[in-house]
Amino acid sequence: MATHIIHLKNNKSYTCDENTSLLKAALDNDISLEYSCFEARCRSCRVKVLEGEVENLQDEQVLTTEEKAAGYVLSCNVIPRSDIKLAVEDLGVKLPKPQVSPCKISSIATVTPNIVEVVLRLPPKVDFQFLAGQYVDIIRNGHKRSYSISHSQYEGNQLKLFIRNYEGGLFSNYWFNEAKPNDLLRVEGPLGTFFYRHNEVCTDIVLLATGTGIAPIKAILEQLQASPELLVNKKVWLLWGGRKKEDLFWKPDFTFAHFEYIPVLTREDDWQGAKGYVQEIASAQAISWPTAQVYACGSEAMVQSAQELLSKQGLKEENFFADVFIQAIENK
Repeated sequence: MATHIIHLKNNKSYTCDENTSLLKAALDNDISLEYSCFEARCRSCRVKVLEGEVENLQDEQVLTTEEKAAGYVLSCNVIPRSDIKLAVEDLGVKLPKPQVSPCKISSIATVTPNIVEVVLRLPPKVDFQFLAGQYVDIIRNGHKRSYSISHSQYEGNQLKLFIRNYEGGLFSNYWFNEAKPNDLLRVEGPLGTFFYRHNEVCTDIVLLATGTGIAPIKAILEQLQASPELLVNKKVWLLWGGRKKEDLFWKPDFTFAHFEYIPVLTREDDWQGAKGYVQEIASAQAISWPTAQVYACGSEAMVQSAQELLSKQGLKEENFFADVFIQAIENK
């Protein structure tokens, strides 16, 4: 089996065989590159190939024609056909190694008619380290579904998740009609590279969420609350959007020196607050976009729109971080 060398911008390199994606080989070699879904359905792992030849593992429908022509690929979806040079540096962070562990449902509580909070209990011997903002895959009957961890620290061998009921959702019938305490499942993680990146130059930290996309945002906020030294000379903005009041099912309670929370609804008549889409409301705020960081989690439409809109306001591409929620549907 042929093996190729993958070169990064910061003079780091790793090996990748001809049947392994550039992303998987990087992670296997403790090289941290941006990623989220592993399924060529989001844009988190987009990288530019400067030299060399690659081949797609599956049809890729995410990148634009212009991006493809410029040499961009999804690192989770390409395998090397030669040595490769990528226009990307590694993240400079050692990601916790993903692991698969059995777990049991400790509790499942109704938050709204369409959202439950699930608390999972892992065996005492499992040391489950994660970065605030990462997610896990829950494995049941051979199927996987991804859920963000909604807290910042692993305590009491527990993981907490917010789960929405989607019609036709891969696990929705289970969570909302069948799941009960002490059910045995498996959990794989932590996964993803959605976590806080400290940047001394940035003056505004802007957190955008729709629906249960608040879960990793909540975790990042808890991390910032516990580390006030990260917020010197910074202002934190939280914009959380939903359709109706009940969609805003969690109340932020933080004591940052400079913190502004703007709840946003689209379909609530009896609402005196901000109306519209979170990215549009954010763009109208007194935020210094050229020196801002944005963390966006939620629907694909929101994330894509936010990046396009806020980049026009001066937001730098390298300061936009996203975790796109992609619904898994039962096979018909």
